[in-house]
Amino acid sequence: MAGIHAYHRTLLLSVLGLLFFIFECRVVTADQCTAGAGPPSAPTRPQLTGDQTVEGSLTAQTAQIYDLQADPGDYVQGSITGKQLQLVLCDSTGKSIRVLAKGLRANQDFRFVVGNKGPYQLKVTGPVSENFRLHLHQLIPENERGATEPVLESPRLRALQQTLAQGGSTDSFWEEVKKQGAPLIEQQGVFPPLAEDERLVTFLWRGARQRVKLFSAPSGDHDEMQRLGKSDVWFGSYRVPRTARIGYKLAPDIPQLKGSFWERRRAILATAQHDPFNDHFFPADAVDQFDGESVVELPDAPAQPWIVKNGKNPAGKVERQTFTSQILGNKRDLFIYRPPHFKPASKEHNLLIVFDGERYVDDVNVPVMLDNLIAADKIAPTVAVLISNPSSESRSAELPCNPLFARFLAEELFPWIQNRQLGTDRKQTMIAGASYGGLAAAYAGLTHPELFGKVYSQSGSFWWSPRSTPDKSEVEPEWLTRQFVSAPVKYPVHFHLEAGLFESNPRGGGSILGTTRHLRDVLQARGHAVTYQEYASGHGYYYWRYSFPDGLLRLLGTDQD
Repeated sequence: MAGIHAYHRTLLLSVLGLLFFIFECRVVTADQCTAGAGPPSAPTRPQLTGDQTVEGSLTAQTAQIYDLQADPGDYVQGSITGKQLQLVLCDSTGKSIRVLAKGLRANQDFRFVVGNKGPYQLKVTGPVSENFRLHLHQLIPENERGATEPVLESPRLRALQQTLAQGGSTDSFWEEVKKQGAPLIEQQGVFPPLAEDERLVTFLWRGARQRVKLFSAPSGDHDEMQRLGKSDVWFGSYRVPRTARIGYKLAPDIPQLKGSFWERRRAILATAQHDPFNDHFFPADAVDQFDGESVVELPDAPAQPWIVKNGKNPAGKVERQTFTSQILGNKRDLFIYRPPHFKPASKEHNLLIVFDGERYVDDVNVPVMLDNLIAADKIAPTVAVLISNPSSESRSAELPCNPLFARFLAEELFPWIQNRQLGTDRKQTMIAGASYGGLAAAYAGLTHPELFGKVYSQSGSFWWSPRSTPDKSEVEPEWLTRQFVSAPVKYPVHFHLEAGLFESNPRGGGSILGTTRHLRDVLQARGHAVTYQEYASGHGYYYWRYSFPDGLLRLLGTDQD
């Protein structure tokens, strides 16, 4: 028994000794850097420089010191291998500057930048006898530490990079781009390799003086493009699903302003323009290179036959009227679409209400979609009332969860529709919109489910909360979703929600993609019927025109329950 106690005492003393050594190492002094090793200038001391490995042996409580041949500003990276070893960096006087390794692991990495108190020494110590291996992996002079050329994902750009390194020019590259068009779309030879369902899309700009930004882009932000060496090639590469559609602009040499964040951010609009190497843009009747955006459609993007006008199909009639609201105190245009052979007294037709009326008539082309779907018996005859905005300011005030706007819909617009026998059966009534309009449609489904039995949101701004903006992370987001959590379900509503995979928020805060997924889950938990779709797309009418027929079929399709 006494032997066991003696063993425990010995073990305890050993542990305490090791802990004392480690603590002592953490507060290492000038004496420790020089103890047992002679003066710092000892002529027999080993030298360390560059990519070098030294091996040695320690006896307990002794030290090995190596002179470091390096200049101020040099970057040093290395490792030390051995049990319970400490590595200390000492200055020219032998004073400890930094503990590089504390002896806590058998393999320890270290890195530091050489200061101006050299020449420096590296001191290896340990509490027990031990063999060690000290390896300097890198010693890079300050004047050689420039940023290295990035490894290019695009095989075409890697080939161009090699051409430039051999003294060639970019002329033939740009001739090729001019002939084939931009952006580059690549599958083979991409580094690192792509997933099977991905493609690499590389956007290009020629000859900016200072910088180029990609506006909208797959990231949904304003992305800095890179310059290929000192050439006239600026580029940005993105891995995207092979089903993607992308709308974008290129903005060279954006003015540098001293204003607020939003003033500086919006300065991109001063130079943002079409891609000069891409002949495809939206809308097709853009008035100049700054109007609309360039578009690229990958070969596997889903086809959308319902958006193309078919001259064989009977066409509905579109009427434009001015509507005065006493509740809102303003006037606005309404576009009323009546299907072919419309019978006001019939109860068999649907009613579709859409926000941002002008854009859905002109850019999304809802009347053509309805003509095609009705002619193919994919949906029943449908009346559409498309609501315009008096101004951009009124849109920002009215659409985001505004109780007055909800009253306008229920107390003014709906009676007006009813008086004209355009339809009011909630089970056949669908309200739809995009962005703030998608938010407003969902809010209408919350506040007046007795009127709207079907809600369609395209990229709804569900990040919204009172006094919030997309980048204001300090304000608790998703106000509407929280209302759905606590609101009683008086009437069942069928929600169809959609969002784009490119609608994440790289600057933090709530993204449209993330908040739409969250609302979907909340609505399902509350017992609502929910259908949901994600597309390899971003935020804008170019995308929404392709997905709008899908929403109509989901909610109004003749094969739906």
